Amino acid sequence: MGTTYLKRQKEMKRLEKQREKAERRAQKKLANRPQKDLSAESAQPAADEQGLASVAVPSEPEPRN
Repeated sequence: MGTTYLKRQKEMKRLEKQREKAERRAQKKLANRPQKDLSAESAQPAADEQGLASVAVPSEPEPRN
């Protein structure tokens, strides 16, 4: 296996771990909210939830000639 392949695999694993960690933080934050806040915000998505959706995942790099 080439070095670039291994580097790409390592980077993809790092990004996945980062995404999972952000999801766990968001879940923990939601779990720690008082019950009255949950009913008030159920009509509108939280800013953190929107922020997670905006995390860009890089696509496979184009091959160089």
